[in-house]
Amino acid sequence: MTENIKFSGRILFLTEDTSLIRQQLAATGEAAAVLESELAERLKNDDLPLMSNISTDEITPGWVCFYYDETLGQYVYVGMREGAVQKDEVKNGGFAVVVSGLSKGCGSSRETAPYAEKAAGIQLVIAKSIEKIYGQNSQNIGLLTSTDFGLIDRIRSGEEIALSEFTKGLDPISQDIVTHGGLFNYNKARLAGRVSPPPIETQPRPMTIVEKIIARHAFVTAGKIGVPAVKPGDALFAVADVRFSHEYVTPMAESLFKQALGSDARVSEPESVFAFRDHLTFLGRVMSPKHREMGLLEKAEGLATTQESFTSQQKIKLYGENPEGGSEAICHNAVVEDLALPGQIVIGTDSHTCMAGVLGCFAFGVGSTDMANAWYTKDIRIRVPETVRYVLKGRKRADVAAKDVMLVILATEYMKTSKGIGKVLEFAGDDLQNWSMDERATLTNMAVEAGGTTGIIEPDEQTLEYIVRTRDLDPEEVRRGFTYSDPDAEYAAVFEIDLDKIRPMVATPGDPRNGITIDSLAEEVRIDAAYGGSCTGGKMADMDMYAEVLENALAAGKRVAEGVHLYIQFGSQKIKQYARRKGYIEIFESAGAELIDPSCGACINAGPGASPSAETVTVSAQNRNFPGRSGPGKLYLASPYVVAASAIAGKIVEPAEFLKPREPAVLKT
Repeated sequence: MTENIKFSGRILFLTEDTSLIRQQLAATGEAAAVLESELAERLKNDDLPLMSNISTDEITPGWVCFYYDETLGQYVYVGMREGAVQKDEVKNGGFAVVVSGLSKGCGSSRETAPYAEKAAGIQLVIAKSIEKIYGQNSQNIGLLTSTDFGLIDRIRSGEEIALSEFTKGLDPISQDIVTHGGLFNYNKARLAGRVSPPPIETQPRPMTIVEKIIARHAFVTAGKIGVPAVKPGDALFAVADVRFSHEYVTPMAESLFKQALGSDARVSEPESVFAFRDHLTFLGRVMSPKHREMGLLEKAEGLATTQESFTSQQKIKLYGENPEGGSEAICHNAVVEDLALPGQIVIGTDSHTCMAGVLGCFAFGVGSTDMANAWYTKDIRIRVPETVRYVLKGRKRADVAAKDVMLVILATEYMKTSKGIGKVLEFAGDDLQNWSMDERATLTNMAVEAGGTTGIIEPDEQTLEYIVRTRDLDPEEVRRGFTYSDPDAEYAAVFEIDLDKIRPMVATPGDPRNGITIDSLAEEVRIDAAYGGSCTGGKMADMDMYAEVLENALAAGKRVAEGVHLYIQFGSQKIKQYARRKGYIEIFESAGAELIDPSCGACINAGPGASPSAETVTVSAQNRNFPGRSGPGKLYLASPYVVAASAIAGKIVEPAEFLKPREPAVLKT
């Protein structure tokens, strides 16, 4: 990349007022220049509210991701709230810079989002804060990012901006990647010996569990892995133990892999690489006629075919479709059930890879370019993250689930102001010993909704029992991976959460950080649908919660309310078998629920439970509710208890009426 860059195109201000976005897209010539000047001046005077929390679902909605080439540039931002942007408008508008507010690129790890921006002609993204995975994906493909709003006037005056302006504050590896114009160019230079990461010289120090895992996996030189210590900010490559992708992303990663390394390139150590057919299994049930006419169903099915061919060629284990129906498993459920182990590094092409942190491993999401590189090198670049520790005090009420606890955490000022971006969320507290592994996994799964790199819980005897029971492994071998934070480890912040005070919660539509107690809803919220599923809400413990509410409702002579559709979807075939053994299938069906075989489905607007219209109101146990994420309707997030109880009541309610009183668990010591 050149030392100085001139941005000759227009600046697109993504504003809270979507009518202003429409005006910019419609303006041409002198009128466009005048409008840009007015908006730039308003921004300087702090009189231009910018749109925040623009998710990757808004940048490239799920259906757009069936493309993974330059076509993406035609559809950038077509998922934006209020239909603010239409096809080709950004690409044909001559924009070089885009400006927005907090948390640009939150949500999914899909690299299609920054790729679409670049393909539409965008060279630079300026935002008040930039989400970790989105920012890293942008670096990987050569899309510049900055949080410096002072650049706007300089760009508008025609000044050439030094490339060094876009490497300020970055770690040395990221600086080199930006300088080389992307990760592939950097890695070519790295493998040729023309560039190398700086050595880690951090002296032994008290470390957190994640810092210890990273230090143990740090790549030093060929044949030498591990360093004595690391600290936040250290940049390195670390060897991954588990690498996985799914059909949404595998084809794009394969294309990048072969472009960079040739058509005969081979994946290194394929026995530690896995692929999943889990995201688009039921797409045909919900795809709109418009998208069918565009040929998108065939394109989506082609992703699965491409993945199947690639995994066969590379001898990669593929979790495919199941003869009984649906997928074998959602990737995150299977990684916890079958693959990850304490003390490992796990990477996956999905932001909810962090769910595996429940086992005491360092698990995090990456983009297509990162995975394509990791297929070959087996290592992944890491800037050692800071850790925020959450200590859960007391005991949660019988009508409160882990989902409620997480919605409380996400609604804090710390998270709403983007301070969680890039952090590790480490969860601790005596009551966790009383929680099932599935309930713990809800905490780690939703760490990414805070913008975090991952969530993690130190392994204990329950972790050991779970792994040994489900996989028949040697206990001592599993225990060898157990890692713990030092008592005097340093944290970016430590928060105490009083479980006794937490009440059933919902996150109102638009963002998982919109959490409020149900009793503080301004008005009654009637619902059309209730969805119990996804990696977060389709686990065994979640089935326990749905069944408890629905069984008690049946005993009281109640079923799913008229006009409400309750969907219950299993996260894996193992979870479905568990529900069958427990007698839950009969309970669910008797109560009036529609059962759906394993797949991601509604959570990504690709299966039953997705909203068909803007008027649809849904309460869901999934993990995120960004605009358009699960269809055009209004989506409230809640616990499995609340989802099931609301389906019976026909409106969002606290679940206590449908739960039998019971004594809270006694704290274990």
